[in-house]
Amino acid sequence: MNLLISGIHGFVGTNLVGSFAGSFRISGIDIGTEWQEGVTSMYTWDQQENWPAVEVIIHLAGKAHDMGKTARADEYFEVNLGLTRKIFDHFLSSGATTFIFFSSVKAVTDTVAEAALTEDAIAAPATPYGQSKHAAERYILDRPLPAGKKVYILRPCMIHGPGNKGNLNLLFTLVSKGIPYPLGAFENRRSFTSIGNLAWILRQILEQDIAPGIYHIADDEPLPTNTLIHMMAECLGRKERIWNIPKPWIRGLARTGDVLHLTLNSERLKKLTESYVVSNDKIKAALGVEKLPITAIDGMRLTLENLKTDLR
Repeated sequence: MNLLISGIHGFVGTNLVGSFAGSFRISGIDIGTEWQEGVTSMYTWDQQENWPAVEVIIHLAGKAHDMGKTARADEYFEVNLGLTRKIFDHFLSSGATTFIFFSSVKAVTDTVAEAALTEDAIAAPATPYGQSKHAAERYILDRPLPAGKKVYILRPCMIHGPGNKGNLNLLFTLVSKGIPYPLGAFENRRSFTSIGNLAWILRQILEQDIAPGIYHIADDEPLPTNTLIHMMAECLGRKERIWNIPKPWIRGLARTGDVLHLTLNSERLKKLTESYVVSNDKIKAALGVEKLPITAIDGMRLTLENLKTDLR
């Protein structure tokens, strides 16, 4: 099977190539055409006329959520909506039969109530990132689909694995330096997606007759942030240091961080302390499985071991 993957040099793209090389013939699209092991040919977004004939297009490219809030709102739409329009229009006129778009659970909502987030939730994204991803979804869903073509919209929650960047790296670095975690007073549960489970799900979609549609992607079990700190300390052979500083003090510090552009700001505090539980029942039902192959704990341990190696 021939695959064309956009954003192939990114974190998810690099890991998928590592999982799929040898099973599929992979071509890539990215800003540059640097050689990448496991990829047979590379193209830029300006070389559309040269993009190869393939059976499957996987659209990963996009502008990630900006924790520092320095990006303009229109930048998200230029990339997340603009690139989706370009590659989906190409799909519609090409011989490819399957289009897989990597959206995000943030295309639905930035806050999850008590119940786990399902595909039935009414979309009401609050940030330019989520709004641009939702707009990209609507563009895909509003286009007439020719006979013989099928579309999957995947909404993963936070993906982690080798080469991971973001809040996990920040937390791991703090723990590695023996710096106490000051947010122990906040009790939360968050869903994550290990890159191993994501690659496995994607392979099933490619190799089985799975119904097209919208699917949320998450590991089976959500994890509290305090549990993550414990796992990080255990991985590093350190004693965990968790401080239960009063929440009002922390929120005040985060507001100061908004003004002074400190590491801890309101956006990062929300990411670290809010609960955000995502249901993966629909994708498991479509795949005919009760459990994904990698538990949330085991997947996180693999990521932490890679982070530990990167520190050396």
